[in-house]
Amino acid sequence: MTEELKIFVTGKGGVGKTTISAVLALLFAQRGYKVLAIDEDSQINLPFSLGIKDANKIIPLSQQFDYIEEKTGVRPGQGWGSMLCLNPDVSDVIEKFAIKASNNVNILVMGTVKRTSNGCLCPEHTILNAVIRQICLRQDEVIIMDTQAGLEHFGRAIAKGFRYGIVVSEPSFNSIYVAKQAIRLAKDLNIPNIFIIVNKVRNDEIEKMHNLGFELTNSVKKVFFLPYDKHLIQYEPDLTVFINNDSLFMNTIKKVFEDIFSHPV
Repeated sequence: MTEELKIFVTGKGGVGKTTISAVLALLFAQRGYKVLAIDEDSQINLPFSLGIKDANKIIPLSQQFDYIEEKTGVRPGQGWGSMLCLNPDVSDVIEKFAIKASNNVNILVMGTVKRTSNGCLCPEHTILNAVIRQICLRQDEVIIMDTQAGLEHFGRAIAKGFRYGIVVSEPSFNSIYVAKQAIRLAKDLNIPNIFIIVNKVRNDEIEKMHNLGFELTNSVKKVFFLPYDKHLIQYEPDLTVFINNDSLFMNTIKKVFEDIFSHPV
């Protein structure tokens, strides 16, 4: 694989980021690619979508306090005023904490910092940011990151170094508004290839969807529309069977996959 396929998926909560992240990971795996799926969302739903039955038992990296203390020199919640290593060596993080979802898919559950009044200069944030930097250096592997809902991860530049951004929206004002903010922030991080997916579109909404005001630029490549599929909920949370379903949703997202990734840009 010569092209660096490092992809983050972002958007407002509930628009289908995790579904799209999981389906993309599974489609790449079907093609024989080695995939690292990263769950950066606080809800930790991606492992379920990738077929891990006991995903509720996973301890996210942000709560691996022994590892965080080992790498940064400070234990979360303790040692304020101590010397904090801001550039820890986390080259072993995949070996230690990645979970095999299938033959070609590993998943790393990052988690988020839940304690209040921490700011960004805390051991947990330091580890999470260092891991993302390390991941961006990995070769011969498709990286797909399901980000937390909203825009906070852009403030920490968590998507910096990724080559592909998929901004997911629903056909609603609030969702489209967040999507447009995400596009602007992704451009500020110099993400070279940004794609917009408007999800859960019903047949009677198709016509108006072409007037959403998304502006195509050198970095914003294309807008796709995924149909609402009432049958999807029957397969959730495990989507490993659904990707072989001959539904309008799956047929459409497979076309999106081919359009974006058959000839990487």
